[in-house]
Amino acid sequence: MGAALALAQALGIAPLIAAELLPEIEEVMVRKLNEQMEGRRNG
Repeated sequence: MGAALALAQALGIAPLIAAELLPEIEEVMVRKLNEQMEGRRNG
């Protein structure tokens, strides 16, 4: 979480906004990672 907030700050995004958006961003990242891992297993 700390690294994500630091990255957001470096990009000029307010920490409060970043903290609010992180759960949704994490959900998409996990879904895409799972899709990639499934593709490697089947491919």
